[in-house]
Amino acid sequence: MSKSKDLTKAKGSKSNEFYTQISDIEKELKIYRKDLKGLTVFCNCDDPVYSNFWRYFHLNFDLLGLKKLIATHYEISCPSYKIVYEGGDDNDCSLGVTTALVENGDFRSDECVELLKESDIVVTNPPFSLFREYVAQLMKYEKKFIIIGSINSVTYKDFFPLIKTNKVWLGFSIHGGDREFRVPESYPLTASGIRVDADGNKYIRVKGVRWFTNIDYIDRHKDIDLLKNYVPNDYPKYDNYDAINIAKTADIPCDYDGFMGVPITFLDKFNPEQFEIIGLDRYVEDNPHYGSRFKINNKETYARIIIRRK
Repeated sequence: MSKSKDLTKAKGSKSNEFYTQISDIEKELKIYRKDLKGLTVFCNCDDPVYSNFWRYFHLNFDLLGLKKLIATHYEISCPSYKIVYEGGDDNDCSLGVTTALVENGDFRSDECVELLKESDIVVTNPPFSLFREYVAQLMKYEKKFIIIGSINSVTYKDFFPLIKTNKVWLGFSIHGGDREFRVPESYPLTASGIRVDADGNKYIRVKGVRWFTNIDYIDRHKDIDLLKNYVPNDYPKYDNYDAINIAKTADIPCDYDGFMGVPITFLDKFNPEQFEIIGLDRYVEDNPHYGSRFKINNKETYARIIIRRK
C-alpha cells in the first residue's frame, strides 16, 4: 500500500489519527499573520492534547491578535467535548473552557456546524478520506480555511472546479517531497515509512501532501520563468485531444499559445495572471473522449491539467 493510501485509510479510524508537525504549521501560517487578526479560529478535527494546530494558535494567540480559538475533539462512539480559549496565559496550552458535547465531535454534527458558523476561519488537518465532503462544507458556509490534503485531491471531479475557478489554491510552503506526521502508539510498526524517536513517539512519512487555502498571498502571483522554446518533436500531441504534452512544469515553452497538458504539480507554481486553466484531462468539456485520460501512442498519461498562456 502506498504511503498516501496509508494516510487515507488511517484517517478514517480514531485509533490512527495523524498529527501535523508544528514546524510545518509554522512555515505555512507565518505568511497569513495579518489575515488572522481579530478572527475566531476553529480547529474542528483536533484533539487539543496532541494537536499542534491548537498548540500553535494558543502560544501565538496575542501575537496574532486572535479573537477566539475553538477546537473540537472527536470520539467514535461516545460524546466528546469542545474547548474554547479567549486569552489569559498563552504559554499554558491546557488553558481553555472545556464543555461537553452531546455528540461525538464529528465535523458534520449539528454542534460542530454551529461552531463553524460562528467561526471566521478553519485551520486543521481534516480526514483525507472525507476531504471532498469536508471542503464542500467549508464552501457551503463561505469560510476561510488553511487545511492539509493530498495533491491528488485536485483530480476529484467535484473538487477540481474550485481550482479551475480560482476559489481554492495550493498553499505557500509545501511544493514536493514528503512530510512526517506523528501517529498514535497503537499504529503498527509494519507500516511503511515508520520511525520511532528517543521518547518512543511514532512517525510516518507521507508523499503528496499539500496545503490548500482560499486566502491570497503574494507568491502565488509570481510568474513562472519559461526558459524553453517550442520544438514540435519535443512536445508530442495527445492521441485523443488537441494539446501538447508537458512532462514537467520547467518544460513549459515560452512561445506556444495553444493548449498544453501539464502535471498536477504545476499548481505548486500556478499564477492565475500568467496562465488560464482550461480543464482536467478526463473532464475537459469539449473532449470527445470525456471521462478518459489523455493518451500518447495509445498509452495513458498521468493526470494532466489543460492550460494555456494568457
